Amino acid sequence: MEPSATLDSLAQELRVFRPLPQLVVEANVNPQELVAFRRQAERDPLGYWEEAADELDWYRKWDRVLDDSDAPFYRWFPGARCNIVYNCLDRHIETANKNKLALIWEGEPGDSRKFTYYELYREVNRFSGALRTLGVKKGDRVAIYMPPLPETVIAMLACARIGAVHALTFAGFSAKALRSRIRDVDAKLVVTADAFYRNGQIIKLKPIVDEALVGGADSVDSVVVVHRATVETDMQEGRDFWYDDVVRRERREAPAEVMDANDPLFLLHTSGAAGAPKIVQHSHGGYMVGVSRTLTHVFDIKPTDIFWCTADLGWITGHSAVVYGPLLAGTTTLIYEGHPNYPQADRMWNIVSKYGVTVFYTASTLIRMLMRFGPQYPRMHDLSSLRLLGTVGEPIGAETWLWFYRHIGRGECPLLDTWWQTETGMFMISPLPISILKPGSVTRALPGVEVDVVDREGASVPPGKGGLLVVTRPWPAMMTGLYGPGGEEQYRAAFARFHGRYLTGDVASRDEDGFLWILGRSDDVLNIAGHRLGAAELENAFRTHPAVAEAAVVGVPDKIRGEAAKAFIVLVEGRKGSTELMVELQNHVRRELGPVVVIKSVEFRESLPKTRSGKILRRVLKCAETGADPGDLSTLDDEDAPE
Repeated sequence: MEPSATLDSLAQELRVFRPLPQLVVEANVNPQELVAFRRQAERDPLGYWEEAADELDWYRKWDRVLDDSDAPFYRWFPGARCNIVYNCLDRHIETANKNKLALIWEGEPGDSRKFTYYELYREVNRFSGALRTLGVKKGDRVAIYMPPLPETVIAMLACARIGAVHALTFAGFSAKALRSRIRDVDAKLVVTADAFYRNGQIIKLKPIVDEALVGGADSVDSVVVVHRATVETDMQEGRDFWYDDVVRRERREAPAEVMDANDPLFLLHTSGAAGAPKIVQHSHGGYMVGVSRTLTHVFDIKPTDIFWCTADLGWITGHSAVVYGPLLAGTTTLIYEGHPNYPQADRMWNIVSKYGVTVFYTASTLIRMLMRFGPQYPRMHDLSSLRLLGTVGEPIGAETWLWFYRHIGRGECPLLDTWWQTETGMFMISPLPISILKPGSVTRALPGVEVDVVDREGASVPPGKGGLLVVTRPWPAMMTGLYGPGGEEQYRAAFARFHGRYLTGDVASRDEDGFLWILGRSDDVLNIAGHRLGAAELENAFRTHPAVAEAAVVGVPDKIRGEAAKAFIVLVEGRKGSTELMVELQNHVRRELGPVVVIKSVEFRESLPKTRSGKILRRVLKCAETGADPGDLSTLDDEDAPE
């Protein structure tokens, strides 16, 4: 949906929050340095990113910073040789970080495990050796279908260490969705767990993998199973191996593969507006430079920090802000396995207090959920260790921002609302701890990042007017391609509309002070609790039900998740809509795609609004739900006009 007139009247947040003087004094990047970084990045953007790259270790330096000869297929640091895992682990064990905690993990039942950098280094080496023993080599794809466990992190790092390409699938997805993702990347090996704990229950994963591998995932030679819960597990001889068995015989030293800076690091499914999920590819060199620089600047990483990003590892936030970013920064990253409200709504605050978390980075969806229980739960715990808060995902909104700031941050911790995407890899727009803050605003683009808000013709819009958010020049951690058939055309399309500028798909506005406000999605991608799901994928799931003739899905506002899905269904002849059928369809889609998919409501209709060429006009349906102006209806088939 294009920006409409309703965005122009958006009431901007007038309250302003300034950082405490002591925090400014102690910041790694002070206000004068931030100004200098911005000036340098504007004057010499490639020089700015070259300095960031010099902070990391390389086997061989680059021939040039950026090769833009085949734009928009940019190649950062061409000629360079590196390995991101060397920078996450090896270089730290040569310093005082060797015996520093790298990873803290807490299971839902209360068990915990801790790894120093040296211990994590050795565990990654052992699984690297195991992968090589199982026949995985440089360039092979490895599917990881895991809950938040230490072995999930180890598997990611071990793949990258040997030059294999990992592809994580969120452990809430169904066997059907997992099968399609395994096929998409032609995975040679799958890493999974027998089961895990969630909301007081044991969720079995291995049977889902077994089902996914039946009939069509022929590329998979081996399945490695982590023993997490005490459940009976079927193991297929010759294909399935227990994790403990394959690492037991491996050495604790394994050389890191020397990678070209533009060799692929991981593949990650996202969702496009017009079909099946896209498969974003990120590569070793540029990704590690962008993630390292932006995470350390935004979160002001200190030697004593305990960094907790609550994102699942199966999403880009888990990749960049749970695993790679914190380990590149040499800080301690924390992972929690279970449900945030188990056994009651103070579990998150209990963990903060228990481990002395200093930086807490989470989705605004989670904060909205916890707000329902009131401030009494955070009051039960000592949250004084916190010094910085951060949010990610859908726009946070002023009400949620203020609750988080007051009741969790005690009115003392800067709350840093970040904007970025799977495609960007790194933080793009965010305040720093020294920034002036406006509740609900992501503030300004970071140094080295250039964005604009434009109308449908590509012209910059004036302050206060809604428009399309675009990134106007390349950045190091940008996706290096879209994997699979049609990927090249999809990738080019992201840059084609505005002549080389990257179209983010988000609607934004900029106020008189230059602060940016993210207003939502402009395309047919739903952002449900921070998980991006394509309308087409949801509609296809509905259409697999025998009662459904046609389906259209749009995002509607949801107080807890930010956005939920509403489905408009045309039934096959002879079927009538009912409450029972609505529930049946909701459950059907959850079985097809997994419990991450929340269908808020189902509306049965005689027809759907379409263009004369037969394309469903989802924006007409969405505008009818939100009261927004649907814009130009000249292409609408008169027979299908909205009621």
